[in-house]
Amino acid sequence: MSTAPLQSQYDEFKQLGLKLDMSRGKPAPEQLDLSNALMAALDGYAAHDGTDTRNYGGGVGLPEARALFGELLDVPAAQVVVDSSASLSLMHDVIVYSLLLGVPGHAPWMGAQPVTFLCPVPGYDRHFAICEQRGINMVNIPMTEDGLDMDLVERLVASDASIKGMWCVPKYSNPGGVVYSDEVVRRLAAMKTAAPDFRLMWDDAYRFHHLGDEKIGMANILDECAKAGNPDRAIVFASSSKVSWAGSGVAALAASPANIAWWTKHAGIRSIGPDKVNQLRHVRFLKNKATVEALMEQHRALLRPKFDTVLALFEEHLGSVPGVSWTRPKGGYFIDLVTPPGAAKRTIALAKEAGITLTPAGAAYPYGLDPEDSHIRIAPSFPSLDEIRQAAKGIALSLRVAISQ
Repeated sequence: MSTAPLQSQYDEFKQLGLKLDMSRGKPAPEQLDLSNALMAALDGYAAHDGTDTRNYGGGVGLPEARALFGELLDVPAAQVVVDSSASLSLMHDVIVYSLLLGVPGHAPWMGAQPVTFLCPVPGYDRHFAICEQRGINMVNIPMTEDGLDMDLVERLVASDASIKGMWCVPKYSNPGGVVYSDEVVRRLAAMKTAAPDFRLMWDDAYRFHHLGDEKIGMANILDECAKAGNPDRAIVFASSSKVSWAGSGVAALAASPANIAWWTKHAGIRSIGPDKVNQLRHVRFLKNKATVEALMEQHRALLRPKFDTVLALFEEHLGSVPGVSWTRPKGGYFIDLVTPPGAAKRTIALAKEAGITLTPAGAAYPYGLDPEDSHIRIAPSFPSLDEIRQAAKGIALSLRVAISQ
């Protein structure tokens, strides 16, 4: 940046009058345009088995939709349910069913004993919001370069029967971009838990969302749980929300046969069936794994320059600032900017004054409480590339001013 005093630089930047919203990881309009052919994907309303998708029924999803997600998630189609337009709603319902009705073979979680979830941090604020709304206690689990502090996880779940579950974004995590190692996946599948009805809420939101040339794979959690003698432990969630249209996609749940039967029974009370017309047009448009991967290459071509720009400008303007660091994700939708302790809230407030709206400080932690006030989630996807250049400079300047005050 220029040699003018920081405050003067910041005041000058505010005069640009920016109005940029980087608070959520939304696809840009250009990304949504990649799937506009969805509008013409249907040549009729009959599924392969003759089902009239305009009518009631089909609570577990169309057979061809289950087969598509089975291929994408590497699980048998019989172990997949396709329902809703967003995986978050499926996660919410699994939590509610577990609290009120219990998981297969077990009493409802909601009873005399409090319910606790382990929450990797920094993590996804909407996961934490579900727990907070439903009165579930949350315990922070520090993330590491290869996933989680597994020694801590194993110690806690083995000693506390109130710990009924754990949130996981195993690949390109939100916001740090961490990928769980195969060892971490296997330890999660095999660990001893004091609660026999413990569940891994496996949010596989970014499975195909690569940013670099490397297409990172990982161990299959359902296979590993079955090998370890815990076939019902994991419930996998995925959707097309950042593959096709974010607000009009299709979501899937994959699990053991017992968990699928459990879900089907309880979901059948809340709904007579999902939007099968939307499922059918997605199947006709997405077709198979190869088509999805090709589409995601087009997404990558739009996203990667934005991430590269943020990383380059952070390096230019923050690289020599003590106590400041950031992640360099190989996939996903976010960058985790780490400030010196106590500077995140002030940085976000200054950025807001300069016309840049960021995710609230603390959002990456349960209850919105970042103990060191040092994490800022950067979401480069929605603004244009030119706007990203301005925003990255503005965020860097806001952080430097915050540190200097």
